[in-house]
Amino acid sequence: MTTMLNEGHVRVQDVTIRFNGKKGPVIALDTTNVDLKPGTFTALIGPSGCGKSTLMNAIGGFVKTSSGTIALDGVPITGPSDKVGVIFQQYGLFPWFTALGNVRFGLKRLGLSKAEEIDRARAALDEVGLGAHADKYPQQLSGGMKQRVAIARTFAFGPKVLLMDEPFGALDAQTRLVMHDLLLSVWQKHRATVLFVTHDVDEALLLADEVRVMSQAPGRLIRHYELTQARPRTFSRSGSDLLTIRDEIIDLLRPRALIDA
Repeated sequence: MTTMLNEGHVRVQDVTIRFNGKKGPVIALDTTNVDLKPGTFTALIGPSGCGKSTLMNAIGGFVKTSSGTIALDGVPITGPSDKVGVIFQQYGLFPWFTALGNVRFGLKRLGLSKAEEIDRARAALDEVGLGAHADKYPQQLSGGMKQRVAIARTFAFGPKVLLMDEPFGALDAQTRLVMHDLLLSVWQKHRATVLFVTHDVDEALLLADEVRVMSQAPGRLIRHYELTQARPRTFSRSGSDLLTIRDEIIDLLRPRALIDA
């Protein structure tokens, strides 16, 4: 199922999120404005504890805003929605289901027949190169294969927005590169709006259309880069501009880089 290119517009307006701490309210996310245009791939990067995951979870409807609004295609987000898919670092697969069963589980909400569920699940597994492993259980799969199942499960139900919280952080370097290529291939077919949370500057620059940088806590956006280099990107092939942006982001992420851009 392919998302229409005019769907998946996320608008975050003047959002602040506070949590109750032992010594009183803690600002997890300071006044934040983000406009994620339909079908774009945005990477969100910043120091640990800066509020990246908080922002992602608010867009997913899992965390309520203290002030400000978040809307998807003009409709306020008030809770989890079938229109928003989420992929985490730890896969979230059920060990008692096969790869096929895990993808089918994600389709239960659509009210399909059993045959339709199986057909769509098999097509999704084929898309991520796991068609031959449909009957294997998670414990029989490598980390990269588990994450492929998670990607297949999410894209299978056709979300307008895909939230990814460090999805490749637990994988080795070589597997991560393979997963980058796979993700871009599947995303370019479905064109969901992607928000990709990462600590890895190189990963952000190689994957995204836009990179947004957050400050240390309380988190706020301090820089926005639009990337126009053609994919697939490498730092040697894409020229000095990409290297310059990488150096700037690394500098921004140092503790002293707390000023507004």
